[in-house]
Amino acid sequence: MQLPEPQDEHRWLLQLVGEWDYYHECNMGPDQPPMKSSGKQTTRALGELWVLGDIAGTTPGGSEVRSVITLGFDPAKARFVGTFVSSCMTHLWPYDGSLDASGKMLTLDSEGPTFAGDGSMAKYQDIIEVIDNDHHTMKSQFQNADGTWTQFMHGTYQRCC
Repeated sequence: MQLPEPQDEHRWLLQLVGEWDYYHECNMGPDQPPMKSSGKQTTRALGELWVLGDIAGTTPGGSEVRSVITLGFDPAKARFVGTFVSSCMTHLWPYDGSLDASGKMLTLDSEGPTFAGDGSMAKYQDIIEVIDNDHHTMKSQFQNADGTWTQFMHGTYQRCC
C-alpha cells in the first residue's frame, strides 16, 4: 500500500505544530462582560497529513477545561476536515473548511447548538489566521437568522517553550 502524498494544504497545517500560550476573550451577550480565559495548546503532527491539538485551560470561574482539535485535508473533497471536542460541552463539532486567497486564513465551518439552549442548531465558523511563524489568531462566530455573522470569541496564540 502506498501512502498518500502530502499536499500543500497538509504542509500549511504543519505550521500550527508546536507549544502555544493562548488568550481568549468571549462575548456571551450584550448585557454581560467579556469572559477571559487562557491556557496552553500543544499541537503535534500525525505523520504529514494531520495535526492534533491538545488544549488545556481554565474558565473565568477557575474550572479546568480540556479540548482536542483534529485538522487534516481531504484531497478528494478539496476541503480541510477535522473535529473539535471539549470537556465543557457534549457536542462533537465536525469541521469542513478552506483557505482564503492569501493563504493566511483557514475558515472552518461547523454546525452546533445555539446559545439559546432550546435544542435549535446554528452554523458556526472557527477562523484561524496565521500572522507569522510564532503567532496566530482564532475567532469564532455564528450565523444569525438574517445570514449575518456575529463574532463571539477572539483568541491570540503565541509560540512558547
